[in-house]
Amino acid sequence: MTNPSARKPGIGDFDFLVGTWDVTNRRLVAPLTGSTEWDEFPATAVCHSTLFAGAANLDEITFPTRGFTGLTLRLFDPVREEWSLNWVSNRTGLLQPPVCGRFGEDGRGEFYGDDTHEGTPIRCRFIWSGITPTSAHWEQAFSVDGATNWETNWTMDLRRVPGGSA
Repeated sequence: MTNPSARKPGIGDFDFLVGTWDVTNRRLVAPLTGSTEWDEFPATAVCHSTLFAGAANLDEITFPTRGFTGLTLRLFDPVREEWSLNWVSNRTGLLQPPVCGRFGEDGRGEFYGDDTHEGTPIRCRFIWSGITPTSAHWEQAFSVDGATNWETNWTMDLRRVPGGSA
């Protein structure tokens, strides 16, 4: 393992996620329609390992009541000193456009990317916050006006499974 003091800023930012987590999801039923109806459902996430000496990791999340799984590959770009978060689900097998960004000194990570939602071009934002050894919070938001206004449409509250650290 590399000497942590010799690491580039940002490497190892997602090491906290290694292990097994119970996840409470809240997802807006109809994003970008003005709907305020939320659906809540469980998931289990397993971050398998830290790769590239902290510059990459991989997790799989299972949504048992929704019948699908997803995978996130996170890669650190040492030149830009930012992460790309890359998502794919077993529903399509297609890698979605990444969101890119970094963690601030306050421990909050913000990641942005361009995508579409049901044919509408959007700006997408992921936020990681509230990170402790046993919990974390993630949320996704969309903007259709160039990132002036955001609609949060999915949140996840993660709780580490006892003995679930890798």
